[in-house]
Amino acid sequence: MTTEEKLKHFLDTCMEDARTRSSRMLDEYTAALEKAFEEHQQEAKRRAQMQVRQETEKIERDLNKQLSLAQLEQKRALGRRQEELKEKLFEKLSERLMDYRKTPEYRKQLERQIQAASAFARGENLVIYLDPSDEDKREAFEQQYPQIQIKVSDYTFSGGTRAVISNRNILIDNSFATRLAEAKENFHFDLQMITDKTETRGNSSEGRA
Repeated sequence: MTTEEKLKHFLDTCMEDARTRSSRMLDEYTAALEKAFEEHQQEAKRRAQMQVRQETEKIERDLNKQLSLAQLEQKRALGRRQEELKEKLFEKLSERLMDYRKTPEYRKQLERQIQAASAFARGENLVIYLDPSDEDKREAFEQQYPQIQIKVSDYTFSGGTRAVISNRNILIDNSFATRLAEAKENFHFDLQMITDKTETRGNSSEGRA
């Protein structure tokens, strides 16, 4: 083999080795890049998932807060509306009582209250107080119940009677003002009943349609 042939063979061998080494280094570098890229993808995906989860939780918290505020405002609005309706209801009731006090049945009710108070007193000192607007009935009651003191109160209580048994420090309060106040204090709207009636009316309308 000539020197030129030896040199060519040496160059070919070096080039082949260089190509082999370059190919292997390129493969290793490519594999490293792919691994780094995959790790980067996983890390980016993990961060994205974490961010999505955090944003989702934040949105849920905001929605829950807004919902709570809306529910609170709704309850307040409902409470105000109930109070308005309650006031109107008892205004109407007061008007009905005013009309009732003009009837013979009202006088009979006063008589029943006087008789019940007298029976409870069992002969002890008893004073019956009438509302100032019922002063016109005083004389007739004094004649009807001579054993009982019938007086007109200095303060209005919207009708009915108040009886005092002084020996026992007992007040029998059958005044309309007290009865109305007690009824107003204990009055509550039955929302479930209202809802049921509303649904019933809705179903009836659908049936008619």
